[in-house]
Amino acid sequence: MPRRLAAALSAPLLAVLALSAGAAPAQAAPADKPRVLASWTGTDASSYNNWVAARGDQAKWSAYDFDWSTDYCSKSPDNPFGFPFEISCARHDFGYRNYKKAGTFEANKPRLDSALYADLKRVCARYSGAKKGSCDALAWTYYEAVKHLG
Repeated sequence: MPRRLAAALSAPLLAVLALSAGAAPAQAAPADKPRVLASWTGTDASSYNNWVAARGDQAKWSAYDFDWSTDYCSKSPDNPFGFPFEISCARHDFGYRNYKKAGTFEANKPRLDSALYADLKRVCARYSGAKKGSCDALAWTYYEAVKHLG
């Protein structure tokens, strides 16, 4: 009887061991992930442009395990009065989601919110006169909302 029990128990155990031996080890994110994340969440136009390029080629960055998901401008309009804010909001989501995942959100939140405002002001720079004034006012409103509620 003990021999039968040992045989019955060893088959499932061997199957589990075979599966785990063949499984690939989990890949760690590259060591420069924090640097790359910081370079894509700055306030300058080159940071924005580099993030847009990376977003367009996410497969290239798959080893970094970035969260690219977005709900754009959350509960606010993505393109209020025709001003295209959605990509700026997507980059803001990228920063929020990835710094939360890294456990360093609170230390980076002010910079992320400032980057959103800088991005929105660059959108508004395309306009002139009253239209620019309206866009700038909306940009400030979005910035204040994320600064206090984000």
